[in-house]
Amino acid sequence: VASSNATTAAPGGREHRAVSQDDAVTAHATPPLHVFLVEDSPIIRERLTESLSTPGRIEVIGHADTEHGAVAALRDADWDVLVLDLQLKQGTGLGVLKALAGAKPQGAKVIVLTNYAIPQFRDRSVALGADFFFDKSREYYRVKSVLEDMAALRDGGPAH
Repeated sequence: VASSNATTAAPGGREHRAVSQDDAVTAHATPPLHVFLVEDSPIIRERLTESLSTPGRIEVIGHADTEHGAVAALRDADWDVLVLDLQLKQGTGLGVLKALAGAKPQGAKVIVLTNYAIPQFRDRSVALGADFFFDKSREYYRVKSVLEDMAALRDGGPAH
């Protein structure tokens, strides 16, 4: 009769636990994508946190609502993606981008999400290191799509 016990006796009398396929996947799972939000509106920040988070894949790890607070937090945080508004309580998202020049973690991406989606701000944001630039009123949904693609690439799967 075959035993369903996952522990077997190894040579020498030591017990050996069989590793299931689920255990192997869990042991080598890719850590979630760490997202940091810089947004001055508490309502939009809460909406972003809820809509962007996907358990085990995308995790919002912090937020700031001022330029100074963002720069200080980003220098200390382990982040993969920054979602950045240009208009803040104090300072601007462009100031955050300037401060991050040369200090962005390797492979990290910046997504600007703003109500001020005019060509001059788009051009300046990209020149300062933004990877994506979306209009908050018309392209809000694209942030989630970009994050899902980034998470899929980290997991070794294809982007959509």
